Order: sequence, then structure tokens, then C-alpha cells
Amino acid sequence: MITSVAVFVGLTLVLLGGCAFMTGQALAVTWRPLWQVVPYTLMLGAADRFLGFALFGGELLSLAGWLLDSTVLTVIGLLAWRLTQVRRTADQYPWLYVRTGPFSLRRL
Repeated sequence: MITSVAVFVGLTLVLLGGCAFMTGQALAVTWRPLWQVVPYTLMLGAADRFLGFALFGGELLSLAGWLLDSTVLTVIGLLAWRLTQVRRTADQYPWLYVRTGPFSLRRL
């Protein structure tokens, strides 16, 4: 159990979580819609399952494991998308919007 927790933290949260964060940022920087984060992070979830199987002997075809990994990566990607979108909108349109927090804007 400890090994699987360590693998989850190291592989899913640190390695592929960073990839999901960069994916969300890349989509937000290019003004892509929010829904496009989901298919990319689902593919990252599949990559996470494969890497866990290939490197640590985990179960490859585990629907519950894939859903957990994909959900965590999707949340990370969506948070990164929103953080980047708010920052870019406030920086690009300072006469229209002001940041009121990391995830929110206020129209002037």
C-alpha cells in the first residue's frame, strides 16, 4: 500500500500533475475553451496508467485507477487553465478587468 501511495504521489501528482498544469496553461495562453482541457488530461491519465504499469508493476487495465488518475489530472489542468486565463485577461485588458483573486476578475 505504501508503494502505491508513493507511486501515486510521485507519478500522478508530481510528474504528470506538472504535465497537466502545463497543458492547462498552454490551452489558456492560446485562448482555447475550457472543455479542451478534459480530453488532453484523459490521455495523460492513460499515460499515467501505462507508466505505473511499465515502471512499477501496477495494474494497466484498471478502470477505477484510470478514473482516479484522470480526475486528479483534470482538476489540476482546469485550475491551471483558470489561473492562466484570469492572469492573461487582466494583463491584456487592464482597462476592462482587474483581478480580485487568483481565480476571479472584476469588470471595471
